Amino acid sequence: MCGIAGIFHLSTPKPVDPARIERMCAAMAHRGPDGQGVWTAPGVGLGHLRLSIIDLAGSPQPMASSDGRAMLVFNGEIYNYRELREELRGHGATFETDGDSEVILAAWQRWGPDCLPRLHGMFAFAIYDLSDRTLFLARDRLGVKPLFYAPLSDGSLAFASELKGLIAHPLLRREIDPLAVEDYLAWGYVPDHRSILAGVHKLPAGHSLLLRHDVPLPAPRQWWDVSFAERHKGRAADLEAELLHLLRQAVTSRMVSDVPLGAFLSGGVDSSAVVALMAEASSNPVKTCTIGFDVAALDETSYASEVANRFGTDHRARQVSPDDFDHVDTLAAMFDEPFADASALPTWRVCQLARETVTVALSGDGADEAFAGYRRHKFQHSEDRLRGLLPQGLRGPLFGGLGAIYPKADWAPRPLRAKATLQSLSASSETGYARAVGVTPPELRAQLYSPEFLRLRGDYRAEQPWEDLMRSAPARSGLDRAQYADLKFWLPGDILTKVDRTSMAVSLEAREPLLDHRLIEFAAGLPEGLRLKRGQGKWLLKKTMQRYLPDEILFRQKQGFVTPIAQWFRGPLAESARGIAASSALARTGWFEPRRLGALAEEHIAGRSDHGRLLWQLLMLDRSLSKLSI
Repeated sequence: MCGIAGIFHLSTPKPVDPARIERMCAAMAHRGPDGQGVWTAPGVGLGHLRLSIIDLAGSPQPMASSDGRAMLVFNGEIYNYRELREELRGHGATFETDGDSEVILAAWQRWGPDCLPRLHGMFAFAIYDLSDRTLFLARDRLGVKPLFYAPLSDGSLAFASELKGLIAHPLLRREIDPLAVEDYLAWGYVPDHRSILAGVHKLPAGHSLLLRHDVPLPAPRQWWDVSFAERHKGRAADLEAELLHLLRQAVTSRMVSDVPLGAFLSGGVDSSAVVALMAEASSNPVKTCTIGFDVAALDETSYASEVANRFGTDHRARQVSPDDFDHVDTLAAMFDEPFADASALPTWRVCQLARETVTVALSGDGADEAFAGYRRHKFQHSEDRLRGLLPQGLRGPLFGGLGAIYPKADWAPRPLRAKATLQSLSASSETGYARAVGVTPPELRAQLYSPEFLRLRGDYRAEQPWEDLMRSAPARSGLDRAQYADLKFWLPGDILTKVDRTSMAVSLEAREPLLDHRLIEFAAGLPEGLRLKRGQGKWLLKKTMQRYLPDEILFRQKQGFVTPIAQWFRGPLAESARGIAASSALARTGWFEPRRLGALAEEHIAGRSDHGRLLWQLLMLDRSLSKLSI
């Protein structure tokens, strides 16, 4: 796990100043405290920060190929590198190290860009090929590892693992993209098709970019996708056996490490499954850790302790309190772009706790997206059935009218909060699901924006890319399309961004075995009834894990790794909520209506509405703008 940065001149191959690469790397020093290196040649410069995990002393970077014709900087882990090394040796390759970096170089020299499907793991890397003077950038299938890039005014392209690496380059413009603000308000993060800074791009998950001198910047090329279009055939028992094999393979492959290794344990299905399989594969107690909350309804530490006791893990727990709100500026600095997933705070805390004893931690991320584990999947599935019974011409006016007059009853028991469901049923499957996933709906965003910002935004809606993604998905059903969008849009933009930044902030490598691409591809081919059955999401996964875990872990209501921000903004953080409307950074932009922001805060504090997530969004946007000096 590391950080990478570089500069490539698209036009004239001008010299690259090594000090400029060093500054870009220094801005991301937390990603690699164990070593730093810079390499330059006419028209190109590569920089690397190393967090040593495999072959601790033998794989410094930037790394040259055995014949000196290619240079690599690499962030991530290749879990099948040993098998690939033996295959490449059969083709005549020689190796001087025991790590995976040299294997990537040899694979590139053997297969070129076609090496990517052979690499199993998480990665973002750059290879400069001196023989044909090309720069090859690539990102892993699901976007576990990030890669930002930006064309600059001097004809060069700069890239880095984090936006702060690009910001360290003096030619990068710090101009906000107003459409990114619209995206952020809708989703709570800036998705991968956009960046908060105009002109900055994120290489999409499962894509690569091949650059040549004197050739215009091309569009990224997709090298991997997941398809929900085909269904596995066979008995459920056989599919269960295959799933167990894939789970074991995914977990054990991610337990290879030359440094101490452990796991996050929330007490939910996914992290408990990972810990169970780790314990099965290890002769030593698995090191586990969990974070709890001082709000009992959100605290899962008792379930985590139950799993820890069941498998005899070396378990540690710590509690998050409202005082941790004092670290909001630290969070804003971690993410560079505004990021409002409030679970980032406890995720950072559990990473800190893990880093006290290990350098690598396995997580349970990815199963909800792959196996239909979110509550919204159940609703989407049911709503699509109703959509199939009533034509849009009848459904739109009927449910749209009811949704317009139904109160937004945040205070009511969950079954009585029907407004969102009625609004969803009045729309298409794609529009309804985008509304279910979104944080701030379009009608509320329109009330918040100033006339000037509405002019800047034009007729763009943040939901459009999501809906387009669902419509073009290789899928059979609405549930398929929903999961596809989750994997391609939500997962890299929110979940994986959160885990990467919070873990790397403390120099911890986080690995996601449930995002093994073979497991994801298998899950995408499951019949709907094996993903979602009798209202239970992740049905086949839960059935498979019954041999390891009790039903009270597998079938209890999903809580999620959340922070009690709604309670905080009504208690010790009420004055912070009131201060959002007068915040200097937000006020200076002129994007929002101050009176409306003030009213939102008072409505929330009085308990008339729940605006906790929106207040957190606005607060994180304000702090991010301050960090960006906009």
